[in-house]
Amino acid sequence: MARFRYTARAANGKRVSAVVEAGTEREAIASIVDGGMVLLSLTPTTARAQKASSGQSSVSLFQRPVKLESLVILCRQMYSLTKAGVPLMRAIKGLAQSTSDKPLQAALVSICNELSNGRALSTSMRDHPHVFSDLFVSLIQVGENTGRLDDAMLQLAEYFEQEMETRRRIKSALRYPSFVLMVIISAMVFLNVKVIPQFAGMFAKFGSDLPLPTKILMATSSFFVDFWWLLLISSVCSFAGWSLWKNTDKGRVSWDKFKLRIPLVGPLVNKALMSRFSRTFALMLRAGVPLNTALQMSGEALDNHFLAGEVDRMKNAIESGVNLSSVTGDSKLFTPLVHQMIQVGEETGQIDNLLLEASEFYDREVDYDLKTLSARMEPILLLVVAGMVLILALGIFLPMWNMLDLIRGG
Repeated sequence: MARFRYTARAANGKRVSAVVEAGTEREAIASIVDGGMVLLSLTPTTARAQKASSGQSSVSLFQRPVKLESLVILCRQMYSLTKAGVPLMRAIKGLAQSTSDKPLQAALVSICNELSNGRALSTSMRDHPHVFSDLFVSLIQVGENTGRLDDAMLQLAEYFEQEMETRRRIKSALRYPSFVLMVIISAMVFLNVKVIPQFAGMFAKFGSDLPLPTKILMATSSFFVDFWWLLLISSVCSFAGWSLWKNTDKGRVSWDKFKLRIPLVGPLVNKALMSRFSRTFALMLRAGVPLNTALQMSGEALDNHFLAGEVDRMKNAIESGVNLSSVTGDSKLFTPLVHQMIQVGEETGQIDNLLLEASEFYDREVDYDLKTLSARMEPILLLVVAGMVLILALGIFLPMWNMLDLIRGG
């Protein structure tokens, strides 16, 4: 009997890590699935396998992530091929040859080899967490167990298409403000390095007493020119310190919470994440995943540790006997309208459909906010530019006017 170490998610949503004895890997998978758990990883407990597993994880750190476009194409093609009755191994092999995404191609080649050895598709995908997320693998496993792999692929394709569209709209809305801020920063650097030192030399030759705004402007320019290396070192150290702090548990939660409170942008990001959560939660429930597991995996898909912690508290409340509508009402993550939709869905047994409607509601809110984001940010940008012009006017033109007054008086 061989021993296999596995990680699975129990019916209550908790991760379970243990060792199972079985004659083959397929028997080990069957015993874990028969126990009502969702398998996440399975590795033989041999030194060679552990070494290979650690080597694979170290390599994955340096691999670039797979593009959403590649996953959409993969799911769409797999949906068409499986619905047409093409054998799974043949479909995977053809997709591996046609894709241009190198990490995805390597994963598909490996999966094709595993399929030839008798492993299931979902089990083979778990060996490539840098390509296929837990959400992806869980839906594939449900599709395999129910014989509706084509439906699982279609649901994943629609999910990734919506994610890709949301990201594209956010990037498009932030492009103009980002460009204006870059121009402002570049102008400030140019003025401090090239323009202000020229006026400083002229004012020094004149020898008159300079007004306070001019002194502040000259001191800032001199510090920028003479101690640029100190600014560079402090910026690098600050970025390194911020990166180390952000990688801690407390830092990740605090940073993700801060991002949701940024004026104008924070509420937009929050609505986009709530749309993703509602869509993922509905997708998992529609696929037949248990409520606790679906809730926890939907929280992990948010990619926001603060919101994931809130969702985890919702899961704990449900495990203690509180119903879903009461939990969503107390979490303060959802709007009253969405809370009412979940409450109605719980009463009618159509939570998945109403969660999708909630996701569409958030999408419409995000779309409106994106259309008005540039208009709302323009006054702030104008105030920044006006402040720069005012500082330059007070710092440069005031001493020039004083010089003209002295010349006329002399």
